Amino acid sequence: MNKRLRGLADDFLVEASIDGLQEMMASGELTSRDLVIMFLDRIARFDQDGPKINSILEVNPDALHIAEAMDTERAELDVRGPLHGIPIVLKDNIDTGDKTHTTAGSLALKDHVAGNDAFVAEQLREAGAVILGKANLTEWANFMTEGMPNGYSSLGGQVLNPYGPGNLDTGGSSAGPGAAVAANFSVVSVGTETSGSILSPASQHSLVGIKPTVGTISRSGIIPISHTQDTAGPMARTVRDAVYMYQAMVGVDDRDEATQVPGSYFEKDFTSNLKLEGLNGKRIGIAREAYFDAIEPDKREIMDEAVHVLEVHGATVIDVTIPTTGRDWGLGVMIHEFKNSLNAYLKTISRDVPVRTFDDIIDFHNKHPEETLKYGQKWFEEAAKTSGQLTEPAYLKELLEDQFYSKEEGIDATLQEYDLDAIVFPNNIGAAIPAKAGYPSITVPAGYTEKNEPVGITFSGTALSEPTLIELAYGYEQATGVRRPPEL
Repeated sequence: MNKRLRGLADDFLVEASIDGLQEMMASGELTSRDLVIMFLDRIARFDQDGPKINSILEVNPDALHIAEAMDTERAELDVRGPLHGIPIVLKDNIDTGDKTHTTAGSLALKDHVAGNDAFVAEQLREAGAVILGKANLTEWANFMTEGMPNGYSSLGGQVLNPYGPGNLDTGGSSAGPGAAVAANFSVVSVGTETSGSILSPASQHSLVGIKPTVGTISRSGIIPISHTQDTAGPMARTVRDAVYMYQAMVGVDDRDEATQVPGSYFEKDFTSNLKLEGLNGKRIGIAREAYFDAIEPDKREIMDEAVHVLEVHGATVIDVTIPTTGRDWGLGVMIHEFKNSLNAYLKTISRDVPVRTFDDIIDFHNKHPEETLKYGQKWFEEAAKTSGQLTEPAYLKELLEDQFYSKEEGIDATLQEYDLDAIVFPNNIGAAIPAKAGYPSITVPAGYTEKNEPVGITFSGTALSEPTLIELAYGYEQATGVRRPPEL
């Protein structure tokens, strides 16, 4: 790499925003090809060597060619939008119809190359993004077993948190997408969440993470856990960059019935919600009981200061008690839906892959225990006991209870009782309630402990309340600007 790009990679590229990169490309000072080269250089030096963060599982061999095609379009004055020529990484449970694999971090799927893009990947390509590669993750999106470390997969090994490699939790399961963006190996990334798997790594890596309403982003072409809770979502260093990604990812997909529900929601311009005074006049509930109370004193101090910022910038803050506080949110729904959903996905993959059913995966693990069962496969074994037909009375009862207690008697009841725009949680604590409801949350960097561990403030709301949550997140971010890059 030439000296000019090396200098830019260590200076300008670190924490560069999408708008900043677009300005440089528009002026001719940089090309998309230059950006790919600089990110690959940083991946080589810091992700695969040096501190060896280990966030990138695979590099797209066509990334440079795609970037050059985007540069050609730009030269012809055809710029698709803010993501044109921007390198991104995807969590490796999202199908890409290219030369990269889609593995969920599992050795059982190490040879799986998807025949088509997931709808999310298709949307991002159409927006002009350059898919730089696939990011490591907690194997099977952290639903393989109990006790597996966040960020570990048998295929990719352990992701480290660049803010404290070897010392700090990466959050799970979108650990690779989180670490990659935090360490400036990519501009933005796409993670997935079933319960906390965007919010947790985003908080742990001092990022903005949008966990959207289920159905606003298609689930097709994504290795599943739970069809009632799964969603993809963007991870970025700024709210604006996350919104650019979200805007590109939403849309109606004929392959996913859930995307038929939001209707005219997809016509919204979410960038219009990037309001400097986004906090002013809002009513925000603070979920102290069981949530603020659950974090360490140094993190609580950061969160208390974050609440003070909300007040100073015009929000009315109210301590609230969610009616379902203390409820034991079980895993029954996910366990039953896992077998059903994964069997449906496995029917779509190439016959060259040695696993075609849920039971095949268990058999594969049992035949390769040293490589695949370091932490066991408890959730696979529990799910194997189910019919896979979703007819069990215990499942149906828990599904209906989860829906009722997370929605009508959970978030919606709290918003209505206190006349709120949103509820604030620390980090991803409390993520289970919006996850069960399929409701949105946005987390934003709030500060760092003395050990340099990032802390995030998370805003949660009712279905399709992303516009309001974006206003809150952007208003808070602009009022504080606390994010700083890790030292590599």
